Amino acid sequence: MRLSRFFLPILKENPKEAEIVSHRLMLRAGMMRQEAAGIYAWLPLGFRVLKKIEQIVREEQDRAGAIELLMPTLQLADLWRESGRYDAYGPEMLRISDRHKRELLYGPTNEEMITEIFRAYVKSYKNLPLNLYHIQWKFRDEQRPRFGVMRGREFLMKDAYSFDLNEAAARVSYNKMFVAYLRTFARMGLKAIPMRAETGPIGGDLSHEFIVLAETGESGVYCNRDVLELPVPGEDVDYDGDLTPVIKQWTSLYAATEDVHDAARFEREVPEDKRVHTRGIEVGQIFYFGTKYSDSMKALVAGPDGVEVPIHGGSYGVGVSRLVGAIIEACHDDAGIKWPESVAPFTAVILNLKQGDEAVDAACEKLYRDFKAKGVDVLYDDTDQRAGAKFAAADLIGIPWQIMVGPKGLSEGKVEIKRRSDGSRETMSPADAVARLAG
Repeated sequence: MRLSRFFLPILKENPKEAEIVSHRLMLRAGMMRQEAAGIYAWLPLGFRVLKKIEQIVREEQDRAGAIELLMPTLQLADLWRESGRYDAYGPEMLRISDRHKRELLYGPTNEEMITEIFRAYVKSYKNLPLNLYHIQWKFRDEQRPRFGVMRGREFLMKDAYSFDLNEAAARVSYNKMFVAYLRTFARMGLKAIPMRAETGPIGGDLSHEFIVLAETGESGVYCNRDVLELPVPGEDVDYDGDLTPVIKQWTSLYAATEDVHDAARFEREVPEDKRVHTRGIEVGQIFYFGTKYSDSMKALVAGPDGVEVPIHGGSYGVGVSRLVGAIIEACHDDAGIKWPESVAPFTAVILNLKQGDEAVDAACEKLYRDFKAKGVDVLYDDTDQRAGAKFAAADLIGIPWQIMVGPKGLSEGKVEIKRRSDGSRETMSPADAVARLAG
């Protein structure tokens, strides 16, 4: 992509309304624009990151055996009355009526709708286990939307729903999602810690939040420092095998949000030099809620003995749009964003340091063609900005690799490569630069 043809409205000044780093940098880097309180338009740079995150989430859900579908954003109020949540959910739910006076709501979550879909088609235990998910926009009418995408009203979410014959089987499904979440966040360059948490309006008695430690987080967290060093299961993880050892390893060390924090247990189980008390950002949460919805909505299947029983359910959410902000909170410096390569909008940016110089222009054009031929997602800054402005913009938007092409280096057949994550620099031939990033 040529920057001269790209839409990238960078701001020079920090927006006054931005209270935290991620909100400030997303606005300055031209990733989004606020359209109403807690509602944002995703501009091209931000949208590219959003789609990279979404794809990682999708790949790990598929790997764990979940099946993708797509449910509508609008839901019938009667479904929620069946479950008893329509009146109980509170003012965060946006309730509306269509022209025929039918009562609808803009879905804040989808337990009712997926249960209605399930009960319409699945009648036997032979069709279990089943896990269905979608990646869809949600709306929750936050009283005080703030911090950009970290606490917005409209947000993109992956929500999955498992259906099992009994509690033992349901906990197997829960464990699969637990491991899938560990892998998902690790692939994004995040260390997300599973912590015991309240179930809230979803219901049930088992839940873990996945928390990225950050002083700007909305949740107080307590954990054993050793949990930060635990290994994340690799690509060879067997989802059809016994995941209990992995779960025990991660849950044996104390880690809890402030809602369920047990101070006495924390002091008893965690040595003083291992105690971590800080704040964190929730990027996902998983729930086992048993028969909460199947009882009220009559989602029954025939068991092996032919007797109909209510299914046991779980739900599993990932804040896809929130993750954009969380990654920035974890990966930035004073100059701007430092994207992990897996979610970066582009892998590399070519900086033409003397636009109009015949040799420099030609070298940049060749680099651009060669990178594209090798499948490297590259941005070419072919604008007539001064070199200093190009350096500042490249650091701000956080592309992992910067390739600087100028007359001095080219006279020796070299370009300079800067790694954004640590600032390290190397000089090499253009061909070696292509080989390095395409390898």
